[in-house]
Parts: sequence; structure tokens; C-alpha cells
Amino acid sequence: MADKLRFPFPSLPDEEEKRLRELSRTCKGDILKMTNIAGSGHPGGSISSLDIYLVVFSYARIFPEEPLREDRDRIVVSHGHTSPAVYAVLGRLGFFSIDEAIATFRKAGSIFEGHVERIIPGVEWSTGNLGQGLSAGCGFALAGKVRGMDYHTFVLMSDAEQVKGQVSEARKFAKKFGLDNITVVIDYNNKQISGAFMDIMPMDIRANYEADGWKVLEVDGHNYKELYSAIKKAVEDTSAPYAIIANTVMGKGISFMEDDEQYHGRALKEEEMLKALAELNVENDREKYRKIRESTQIKEKTESCRRYSINLDVGTPATYTPEDKVDNRSAFGKALLDLGRRNCGVEGRTPIIVFDCDLMDSVRTRWFSREFPDYFFEMGVQEHNTATVAGATSVCGVISVFADFGVFGIDEVYNQQRLNDINCTNLKLILTHLGIDVGQDGKTHHCIDYIGLIRNLYHFKLIIPADANQTDRAVRYALSRYGNYAIGMGRESQPIITDENGTPIFGGDYVFEYGKMDVVAEGSDATILSYGNMLHRAIKASRILKEEGIKVRVVNVPCVLDPEIEKVIEWGRKGPVIVYEDHNIRSGLGSIVADMLMEKRACIPLIKMGVKRYAPSGSPEELYKVEKLSVEDLVNVVKKEIER
Repeated sequence: MADKLRFPFPSLPDEEEKRLRELSRTCKGDILKMTNIAGSGHPGGSISSLDIYLVVFSYARIFPEEPLREDRDRIVVSHGHTSPAVYAVLGRLGFFSIDEAIATFRKAGSIFEGHVERIIPGVEWSTGNLGQGLSAGCGFALAGKVRGMDYHTFVLMSDAEQVKGQVSEARKFAKKFGLDNITVVIDYNNKQISGAFMDIMPMDIRANYEADGWKVLEVDGHNYKELYSAIKKAVEDTSAPYAIIANTVMGKGISFMEDDEQYHGRALKEEEMLKALAELNVENDREKYRKIRESTQIKEKTESCRRYSINLDVGTPATYTPEDKVDNRSAFGKALLDLGRRNCGVEGRTPIIVFDCDLMDSVRTRWFSREFPDYFFEMGVQEHNTATVAGATSVCGVISVFADFGVFGIDEVYNQQRLNDINCTNLKLILTHLGIDVGQDGKTHHCIDYIGLIRNLYHFKLIIPADANQTDRAVRYALSRYGNYAIGMGRESQPIITDENGTPIFGGDYVFEYGKMDVVAEGSDATILSYGNMLHRAIKASRILKEEGIKVRVVNVPCVLDPEIEKVIEWGRKGPVIVYEDHNIRSGLGSIVADMLMEKRACIPLIKMGVKRYAPSGSPEELYKVEKLSVEDLVNVVKKEIER
């Protein structure tokens, strides 16, 4: 297809202004119809943002006939509740059927949901949680820089969300890393649900952007010539990122809606609709759309994930012996460095980029940062922005690795990871310092709930490797496959898991397979299910029990969200099953197994050993004793259950 220039006119021609004005009138009718027919939605803000959307979507380098073209500009609508305006504009510009959008808005099974979704042609990021859009835009812009692609990222935002801390984090990030390929346009209608923006939480938007090194322009958000010229200037000036404050009026063009916050989230009633359509001189053809809506069958929505092929040289896994004394964190760092050497800057390979939050030594990403500074991004203490940037970057043809302590990488940013999951990202989340294994740092840093949190995220897979060898192989596995993978590990060093002859079980020819459990000690009197930093303790307990004539099977369950439950049932019919873990006992592997047994209607003796409270400070071994999770405690539990 023919190429397209970005904002091609020196200034907006009169005929283009006339076209936009007429299109705006039509789109306002579309917005009011779809929200009225659905009986819900956000017409007020949709109308105040409408003219901004018309200018950006009309003159950005995007392609209705080829909406996923790789060199397209990226447009992120941060305030996703203005979906009616997005659908109206994209529909009228030819990205999809406007009739379908109007008729099926907010209907179960329709792609035209209440907040914008990535499944819709022309929509780059599913949004709704205010304050995350700029971070997502930074991720898109960063990926363009890393890949050397000439596309521009536009982030369209509301005024109210500017007070959120994540927006401040994103502003600083964009300036630090020279994202001159991003432009923000803010719909400043000075209205939000509870009243005037400056009354609810006052903020000088211009001063805040300028303080963080951005250039700021201010325009009439309903003046197409002003909007066009300001955005064109922002796009062409590469000296700094730009923010454009567009002064608008909520409900612009409908007399009784103007500047009235009650229409922020309320569809018009029948009498109001008739008056509004008359003012706009728009046909009242709602009956046509109601019939389409009624005849549209509810169906399961099509999968919204947009995947791309990964071309990664995974290299040859390392094999560590007990004498090497390599901990899991270091095994991750070494594997990451090896993958970087094989893929970063190599033509045809999928690049790997790494994000750090001031913890590069602790999470072992410093080695990578030294050799690949152009692929490493030090974010400082701003985990919320980092989680979203990493997620958004990962959908742009790069592999994103975000390494952080568990309490920061999942606990603190659960909302951001949830939105990443909704967007079907390709994020590799490395969580270190898990469990009470963190020790003396105390309860604020004991991440004992990560399994329960990640279990809530439908597209995430979670791997907790047993030792350095399994960590190395799990890292290579996860990075070579599309999707969200979390890999977890504790703080303390863990011994290499070996068989009775001293041979590393997870070294040599061992191949990691997601969902596969590993029997690391044979026995038939009882079965211990464990993983991560507790596995070597379970093995130690089994050897103590063996000396007493009790033969216990020890099973490593690295993929804790997906244990092989049929095998567990088989073992449980011959003896008790004990789940032994450094995790909140209410939401860890024990609870997952119990749920699966219930679903299978399988009755076997199951005992859960886990963390029952927020533990105090202390060495890991002290804490395991205090919390009754020591090797001796495990031995006693097994003996007690066998005696029953």
C-alpha cells in the first residue's frame, strides 16, 4: 500500500478543518447513540476528547487497511473510559464497522467494551486504570528507540489522572532516556466525577511537566488548526518530549451537557437524546441499531492476544556442581548475560532488554548492564512505572526482563501486572528475595504471597527452580517463548540438587519442561511436595527418615500453579502427601493442590506446611524453627502422619 506521511501539511488546510468539523458532529451523534443504546458509558469526557482524537488519528502514521503494520505510529488512550469517542473516530476512519460499534457497545461478547481493548484495530493498549497510559507509551517509544524504528508514540490523557504518582515517574523516565519520539496530549476539561479538577486535587500540570524537562504547549482543544500545529511542532522537534495541554469543554456542542460533570459517566435519557440529536442535526436512527443489538448473539469473545515470533539463540545450558557454589540469583544473572551475548545486537535475533529498580547487584543484572548498556535501563525507585514500561515494551518485538525483589515486583505493582496480563504481554518477571528466606529484613520484605497473587493472573506462568542448574534452564526456556513468565527465587544460597551418587539432577542433559514435576528421592511411605529453597531441606528430611526405616518420596514442583495432580492422587492413595513450602499457607502450593483434589473429588490425606503469619526478623534458619518449618519439624510431621 502507499506510504503515509505523519502530519503532512505545514498547517491545517481549510478544507481539512471543514472535514474534521463535520466528522466531529457525526461522531458526537455516534457517542450519544452507543451510550444511550447500551444504557451506560461516558459521553461527557468522550466528547471533550473527541477533537483531539480526530486530529491525532487522522494525521498520525497509521493504516486502516493494515492496522498492525510494524512501522505504524503508536497511539495510547490512557483514559480508556472515553472508548465511545475512540470507537466513533476509528470507525469513521475505516478501521472497522461503525454500525457494529454503535450497536454492540458494552454488549457481552462484543469487542467494543466499556474501556478500550487491544483487540480493536487501531487500539494499542487496553486501558481503564488511570495513570498507566504514559508509562505504556514510554514502553512503546523505548522499543522504537531500541529497534531503530521511525515511529512516533502519542499518549492521549485526561487531566484528573495527572495527579497520580505513576505519571510523575513516567515523565522522569521519558526525559532521562531521551524519548523525543513521544508526545502527550492532555484533555483539560477541568471536570471529573466529583466536580472540578482544581477543586478535587489541585495541580499545576504545566509546571510539573516543565520541572521534569518536558516542553509544554497550550491550545484550544476544539480548535483543529491549533491542535494540528502544536502536535506537528511536538513531533518534529526532537530536543525534548512534548506535552500539549488542550483546553476543552465537557460535552462540547450539546448545550445542556456543556461543563456539567454529571455527564461524565451517565448516558443520556430519552428526552435528553432527542434534544441533543436535534442540536447536532444528526439522524435519530437508534431503532436500527437496537435491532442489530437484539439480533447479535452473545458469543465468547475472540482471544485478544497479539503474539509475535521470537527468534532467540538459547545457547547451551550451564551445569553447576556442588563445588561451584552458585546460587539461583547468580545462575539467572549468568544465563541472562549469555543470552545477551548471543542475541543483543545480532541481526535477525529478538533483542533482550532489562529493567532494574536500583537493585542490580542484588538481582544480578549488573553483569548484563556492563556489557549491554544500550539494552539496560536503570529506573531508580519507581516500580509502578517500570512494571508498565516493561510490559508495554514487550509487545513491540523485544523480550522484556524486569528483575526485582518479590515485594516490589509483584506485591507492590499487582495492579500494573494485572493490566500487563490483560494486554497479553511478553514479560519475563524475575522475582528474588522470596519467602521468609529473606531473613533479617523482616516482615515488610518477606514476600510470602506471590503464588496467590500470580495465580490470579490468567496468562502468567510461574516457575520456582530448585537450584542453579534448573534456574539456568528455566531462564532460557521462559525467554524463548512468548508470554508472561515469572521466575522466583529466594535470597540465600541453595545447594545443587544431586542424586545419591552426587550427580546434579538438573544438570547435563536435563531439559526443563513447563508443568513437569521431578521425583528427586524415591519412597512409598509418604510423599513430600516442595520447591525452591525448601526442596533441599525436604531431601535432608527424607534422608533422616530413611535412617529410621521410613521411605519418603520427595517431589520437586517448580511449576507451582500447574502441578501434575493425577500423579499426586496416585501417590496419595498409598500414603500421606505433605506440601512443604516457604509461602503463606492460605494461598500457596498446598491450597492449589487442595483445590485440584476437590475438583477431582479425590480424597487423600493432605497436610499443608507453610507460613502462618508475618514472621519477625531473624536468620532464615531461626525463622524456619520459629514458624515450625525446619527440617526437624518436617520429619516430625511425616512420622506423625504415618503413625495415624
